[in-house]
Parts: sequence; structure tokens; C-alpha cells
Amino acid sequence: MTDTGSIHARIQRRETHSPRAILAIVIATILILVFAWLALELMLSLLHLPALLVAPTDMLTATARLATYPPAVVASAAVLVTVIGLVLIIAALAPGRRARHLIDTERAVTVVDNEVIASALARTAAEAGGVARDNALVTVSYRRAVIRITPTSGVPVSFAAVTEAVTEQLQSFGLRPPVTARVVIDAAGKVGA
Repeated sequence: MTDTGSIHARIQRRETHSPRAILAIVIATILILVFAWLALELMLSLLHLPALLVAPTDMLTATARLATYPPAVVASAAVLVTVIGLVLIIAALAPGRRARHLIDTERAVTVVDNEVIASALARTAAEAGGVARDNALVTVSYRRAVIRITPTSGVPVSFAAVTEAVTEQLQSFGLRPPVTARVVIDAAGKVGA
């Protein structure tokens, strides 16, 4: 029988990390289209019909004369191919993260979306700052929550009160990985609201 801890670990990993299936499908589709085009060009050449884009003999001739091209063109193409290769390698090796966090519980795996965390923090920040809910904008990333408060014109907002309320709420959530709050109060206020 499988240990409950290992099941929880697998669920946590699956719910907080994104698979690379979409990237793999896109790359495979591009490669299939390129090889299908090359096969079509080769068949048209064997049947002595005009090429769609470039005849296979012209491709081979251009490749053989690569040394005669200006060095800047060859270097630019090499840099472009290298950058594409590095991006694909980094995408394959780097962990893909979903916009979710875990909440520490003993009996189950609890996953919460970053938008839910942002909504709760915006409500708390608006109440602590004495502003309308629409005047609190929150973005939550992997390790940080940025709370931007736009005060009502002429009514000051207490930076310390908002920071304390938001930090206390984040600690009460028990998020994994932990999220730190950064409060920004706009200098210009909003009329009304």
C-alpha cells in the first residue's frame, strides 16, 4: 500500500507545477510541418515539377556555399539558432510553476489559486486603509504579494496599518512557499469613491 505522505507529495507537485506538454506539442507540430514540407519538395523534385518554395538542389547548393556568405549573416544566423536552442533547453529544465500556493494542513492537500489570495489581501488592505475595495490592487507571485493602494483624495492611508493587516493575514494562511507583502501607497489620490 502506498504511503499517504508520498501521495500528498505527488498531488502537491502535480497541482503546483505545470507540465511541458503544450511546449512539446508546439515544437512537434512545427517539426512535423517542416519535414512534411521537405518531403513534398523532394517528391516534386523527383517528379520534375516546380518547387513550392525552394528546390532541394537549391537548398543543398546554398548550404554548400555557406562559407561564401558575408560573416555577419552567418554569425547572425548562428546566434539566432543558439538563442532558440538555449531557450528550449531552459524551458525544458526550469520548473514550470502554476499560479498556486499550498496551505499547510495535516489531513489533506489544500491548494489555493493566487487570484483567491490576491482577492482576500485586497479586501483586507482596503479595510485597513479605509478605502474602497476598487482602490486596492493586489498581484501575487511565487514569493511576493504587491499591494497597491490608491487613497481617496484628501484622506490619508496608514502605511503601517495596511502592512500589519496584510502581513498578519498572510501569516494566518500558512502558505507554502511563504509570501511576503510589499505595500505601495500611491501619492496621487482618487476623487470620490
